[in-house]
Amino acid sequence: MIIIMAFATVLTAAWIILLGRVTREDWITSAYSKVFGNIKAINKLLMKETIRKEKLARFQGIASVSAKIHIGGYSKKTEKLERCSKQLQSGDLKGLNMFELPGYVLQREFEAIGRGGVHKAIMTKSMELYGKKHAAHMTRHLLAKLLSYPMIGVAITLSISALILGTGNKTAGTSILAVGTILVFVLVYAMYDELNDLVKKRRKAIRKQFPNVVSKLALLVTSGMIMDRAWKETAYSQESEVYQEMRKTSEELDNLVSPEAAYGAFISRCNTKETTKLASAILQNLTKGNAEIGILLKNMAREAWQERRHMAKRDAEKANSKLMVPTMLLFIAILVMLMVPVAMNFSGL
Repeated sequence: MIIIMAFATVLTAAWIILLGRVTREDWITSAYSKVFGNIKAINKLLMKETIRKEKLARFQGIASVSAKIHIGGYSKKTEKLERCSKQLQSGDLKGLNMFELPGYVLQREFEAIGRGGVHKAIMTKSMELYGKKHAAHMTRHLLAKLLSYPMIGVAITLSISALILGTGNKTAGTSILAVGTILVFVLVYAMYDELNDLVKKRRKAIRKQFPNVVSKLALLVTSGMIMDRAWKETAYSQESEVYQEMRKTSEELDNLVSPEAAYGAFISRCNTKETTKLASAILQNLTKGNAEIGILLKNMAREAWQERRHMAKRDAEKANSKLMVPTMLLFIAILVMLMVPVAMNFSGL
């Protein structure tokens, strides 16, 4: 018990010392990441709001009123996030999470953390999710959580365990020590794994949206529109992920960024074989010239729709396999309900 309490005291003291070494730069970095995260969340809510309005437009009369009740709005959430961002930008840092700040100090004090494999993995995924401009800040933000939370979490777990052991309840104290420590590290890993899930979901969404994108591009180009104009028309036609990335590319081209850099950044942000093939074909058309770009886009669209159908079949097969477990459990429950009365009748004979 004394060893456990001593270890908890050392971890708590180390965390407090690191908190005391937090600088103005750490506060600003944390505030920047928070504001950027709020902006991303607001954009996502606005996209959902647009989809909601499109759904409501399909209803009329009483059905419209009922749909408004069941399909909730996102204005209150958006206002809350905007208010939080304004407070942070004005210098009011009350909305920041103090528990993650020691992680910034560790990154600053130990440069080796910034050269580790975990940092590189987070940076790669952050560049895909947030772009090159914001990737470094968001990487530091997540890494700060991964460094700080285990320290304070394990310290709290050890303290509670030591107190319970002090009362003489060894079983409960040991259980809390083991389960609590494991739970802390599982929750910390879940934060890292969430980044992987976001990347996978984003890539999947882009692959699903790609057939519509390339089909529209093919239609516009074959009708006589130049590629830059067709790209912009397609980019501003919808609000989902791949269209937003196309808008960024269109804005970069309008700001006189070279096509190689703009489409190269588009490839890095999307990071799917479909978008890479599309951007490479467009670059080849711009640099070397390709009179058959319309035919190439049509063939690409046909292949994309075939892949979309295959993807739908795979998703359906996965859904069926996931339904097997609850179906078997339900079958076993029904079987037990039928067999128990029969067994009781036989035992009564």
